Amino acid sequence: MNKEKAFIKRLTGYRLFLPLFCLVLVLFSNLIKTPGFFEVTIKNGVLYGYIIDVINRASDLVILAVGMTLVVAASGGTDISVGAVMSVAGAVCCFILSGGQQTVNEFVNPYILGVLAAILAGILCGCFNGFLVAKLKIQPMVATLILFTAGRGIAQLITKGQITYIRVESYKMLGSSIPGIPIPTPVFVALIVVLLTYVLLKKTTLGLYIQTVGINAKASKLMGIKSVMIIFLTYVFCGLCAGISGLVASSRIYSADANNIGLNLELDAILAVALGGNSLAGGKFSLLGSVIGAYTIQALSTTLYAMGVSPDQIPVYKAVVVVVIVALQSTELKRMVSKLQMNVKSGKKVA
Repeated sequence: MNKEKAFIKRLTGYRLFLPLFCLVLVLFSNLIKTPGFFEVTIKNGVLYGYIIDVINRASDLVILAVGMTLVVAASGGTDISVGAVMSVAGAVCCFILSGGQQTVNEFVNPYILGVLAAILAGILCGCFNGFLVAKLKIQPMVATLILFTAGRGIAQLITKGQITYIRVESYKMLGSSIPGIPIPTPVFVALIVVLLTYVLLKKTTLGLYIQTVGINAKASKLMGIKSVMIIFLTYVFCGLCAGISGLVASSRIYSADANNIGLNLELDAILAVALGGNSLAGGKFSLLGSVIGAYTIQALSTTLYAMGVSPDQIPVYKAVVVVVIVALQSTELKRMVSKLQMNVKSGKKVA
């Protein structure tokens, strides 16, 4: 019995236990209402099914969550402009590929030029946010509120207030699938971003520097760490991730829709970081935890759609579930439960 208790305590003490438990709970709750949730079929050489849809649709959010994790860890703040930056990146790419026309059936300029320009646009947006936060010491939410407000307007100016369509099959591949490969392309993009970021953080001192700056920026400065540069780089990287995610989102709908690309995804990205067990106050972080959080949010959305919940009602249900999940991960709640158990064992009355 003692061994079992020790095992359970060790298991539940694992940092990713709650994020993984919440993800599994959300996924397997579908067996009640949607028995075929885990069924996977192949249509036209591509995998289909609810679970595939979760993995595929979460790719954009996973990429954003990676960048958001580093921003939160280093600055103790969030970047609420990532959804708008996605829109800007999509608009820049489509504008270049279409040559300024509203609809094209073939590329006017090379595809790689549009992709590089979109990524550069994301990086520039990240530089702008990073300069305001790191150098000018503006509170992160206030600093990123500028692009959150103006970003979609900038995208509208680029596309002249119209939806720009790129009706070229090769442009759709990034957001759908490559012929002969059954797994959706966005899954590979998200995997590459996560792996490269993980290697960068583990094989260099950047990960340690980010944690150190997030815990105490003044102390890290005394240790010789350039905290301003570290915070700046995390915002630049977040902009890069938003640019990549914007390319994937634009490719899904083979167009630049400034009003809808990345809409409200910044909130889901912040939630993914929180659900992954990361502190929004900065410091230590778990990249894998944020990825799990992103899949949990998408699984929840797909579950609600599968259950026939109205799109207008989904945010309410999502909010309730997220509150419960975040509460379960609260250290204060754990402290209260522990205190209650001690009081019960000692026979004291609980006030």
